[in-house]
Amino acid sequence: MTLPTAPMSVVPEQEPATPPARPRPAVDLTLRVAGGLVAVLAGVLSAVLELLLATVRVGGQLIGVSALVAIGAGIALSWFAHEAVGTRWAVALPAVPWFALMAVASVRTTEGDLLVSGDNWVGLAMIVAGAMTFAVMGFRQILAPQPTRRG
Repeated sequence: MTLPTAPMSVVPEQEPATPPARPRPAVDLTLRVAGGLVAVLAGVLSAVLELLLATVRVGGQLIGVSALVAIGAGIALSWFAHEAVGTRWAVALPAVPWFALMAVASVRTTEGDLLVSGDNWVGLAMIVAGAMTFAVMGFRQILAPQPTRRG
């Protein structure tokens, strides 16, 4: 005959973990706004750098380094904006000034100047690669599951 026993755990009882300290709302808002401004400025700088690299030649031939920079910068800026601001729409912060500068660069001025012409395959590849990168990163943010918040 077996006597009934009380259930017993073999793991020692642990104290509940203390939640991480949350920054004050004013500090949090200030850091988010500052992160958003950095993302916008980085989007502008990325576009200017890519426009400068669109005409790089090696041995008289255009090389596609600008398109690669557009992809890498788009991924990095989208990730940074999302982490810094903390919202799904934050990918638009670096993307909007980037698109605006690309649109301005592809329009001829009254003096006849043009930064990205139709016969420059690197410039066109850069615009397509950058636009697709921002679109994919934005789409990924929309489809990502909402993080669960404890508290």
